[in-house]
Amino acid sequence: MKELVIIGAGGFGREVYNLALETNDYGSKFIIKGFLDDNKNALDSFENYKPIIGSVNDYGIESNDVFVCAMGNVVQKEKCVTMIKKKGGEFISLIHPTAHIGINTEIGVGSIVCFNACISCDVTIGNFVSIQPFAALGHDVKVGDWCHLNAYAFLGGRVEVLERATIHTGAIVVPQKKVAEESIVGANSVVIRNVKKGKTVFGIPADYIEF
Repeated sequence: MKELVIIGAGGFGREVYNLALETNDYGSKFIIKGFLDDNKNALDSFENYKPIIGSVNDYGIESNDVFVCAMGNVVQKEKCVTMIKKKGGEFISLIHPTAHIGINTEIGVGSIVCFNACISCDVTIGNFVSIQPFAALGHDVKVGDWCHLNAYAFLGGRVEVLERATIHTGAIVVPQKKVAEESIVGANSVVIRNVKKGKTVFGIPADYIEF
């Protein structure tokens, strides 16, 4: 029996903990061992969770360990996953049984698909992608490694979201548009034009903004 270690004990980490409990593989292929987090007090005000068993940097991997990274920040996610992989850690994907996944769809290693997500046919999802509840991906969508799609995000048919991009809650990307690497689409925005690499867009229609 594998023992699942969740990287990140924040809000998303607790959500992923509950997701893991509800997957078809819980209790048959894995149990939950605990969390890794630099903040050892992250769960002090919460009950019914397994403990924080170390930090990403200090944790010594054991033979039955498998990992999933529950971090919404794509830069921190890649950093933590890389640290564990260098130690020889094995990552698995977690897919909630209520998620709809169409035929000919591929989902990479280490990805998280939450409850009631809707993924259409012929979709390609890379490694270490997070897809939160009620997100919807149309036919032939491509999502690159490390991306994070928040709740109720919608990607129309043939949309491409490239590596390390973040699509925030309720955002819409209309069909056949491209969201380039490391870019961010703000909450409730409507993307009607391609988004350039490393840029943030917000609004209806979405336009570039600077912080």
